[in-house]
Amino acid sequence: MSKRQQFSPAAAYDAASTATADETKKSRRTPTTALSLDHDILCMIFAFLDMLELVRCSLVCKTWNAVIESLSLREYHRRKLMDSSEFPKKPLRVIFAEVAMEQHRLALQDGSFHVDRWKGHSTTVAQCRMKMGTVATGVGDKVIRLWSVNSYRCIEEYSIPAMCPLIDFDFDESKIVGLIGSRLCIWRRNGKRSIFSSSEGAVVKASCMRYFDPEAMVGYDDGAVRVFDMYSRSCSQIIRMHSAPVTCICVSEDQLILSGSTSGSIAISDPYSVQQVATLRSSDGRGIRTLCLNPSSQLVFAGSAVGYAYCWDLRTRRQLWGNRVSPNVIYSVQHMHGDRSTLAVGGIDGILRFVNQNDGSIVSSCIMEDKLISSSSGSFQRRKGRRLPEDTYPNIDIIPTRARPSITCLAVGMKKVVTTHNTRDIRLWKFT
Repeated sequence: MSKRQQFSPAAAYDAASTATADETKKSRRTPTTALSLDHDILCMIFAFLDMLELVRCSLVCKTWNAVIESLSLREYHRRKLMDSSEFPKKPLRVIFAEVAMEQHRLALQDGSFHVDRWKGHSTTVAQCRMKMGTVATGVGDKVIRLWSVNSYRCIEEYSIPAMCPLIDFDFDESKIVGLIGSRLCIWRRNGKRSIFSSSEGAVVKASCMRYFDPEAMVGYDDGAVRVFDMYSRSCSQIIRMHSAPVTCICVSEDQLILSGSTSGSIAISDPYSVQQVATLRSSDGRGIRTLCLNPSSQLVFAGSAVGYAYCWDLRTRRQLWGNRVSPNVIYSVQHMHGDRSTLAVGGIDGILRFVNQNDGSIVSSCIMEDKLISSSSGSFQRRKGRRLPEDTYPNIDIIPTRARPSITCLAVGMKKVVTTHNTRDIRLWKFT
């Protein structure tokens, strides 16, 4: 027998020891985390949490979300309440959404808040959009910027061709669509850019746009809305909606186009039949300046040039309320997706107001104070916010204008509102 074939107990022991040591080192290099816990253990842990804490945990990852929505966790909570009749019969996902929306409502209407402000552009910035934790800002200088709402850092930047000014824009997870003069520009998030125009719209001034993949709807001064297909790069439809210039557009989930005009009316059109479906009338002859649609309640909200806010039921075409919530022009009305309680309103007087979606009453009015709470190496400044008394409307002139620069646009997220003011700054209002 050769030396290689001879058995050596000492060598075998050394080999086994080395293998054990390697496995120990490997296990030390792979730390145990909460994500490595099995389904039953996570259910037992989550059973100690209340509904609001469960809502937060469900947003951590898909695994936790699946565990929280499972029947076993629902059974744990039913046993905690002892009486099954006390436990809601709704799916946990519905319960979580209701809890989150209620917390959002309470924060906007009654919670304390601060305002983080940072310089976003070299010149004025007049518009903002917020989706998926990202804020897009533009109109003023020759660039559209995307920001993280957590770090306030610019994560993407898109240059605008020098030929015409940027009028309006929208974005999603794959592209940014901008209205440049009478032309549309598409920026792919991978860096590619394309520009196209329509001969029908080239001689008419464009005023606003909305993008709903795969189409962009553009409003013009001749009262028409032109529908552009993003893939064929052509104007597919021209819908005559007003006899006056179009000022604002929104699109429903079933592709109905709603547009406001300087005449004070809102027209509803179906692009599939290329005809006007209905007209929503307001008592405001000075014109509609902004529109938004709540798909969960099918309510249409509008802001006017003389400070009125309106609400219609899209299903019945009936006006539900119309209240004057500001002494001057309203530039923007928005709400968080899925929220059926609170509407954010901003305009020329610079006061951020929250309005009850059901009756139009003002539930809170907010401004940013001069008091500096903290700053981050010139990145952003945090200032204290203040809620105004209910009788502020007739006494607005006693508030310094520096504390309330005009709100040209706003976007609403969970317990937060982003505003632009036709200055270089961007503001994020955080409510608790």
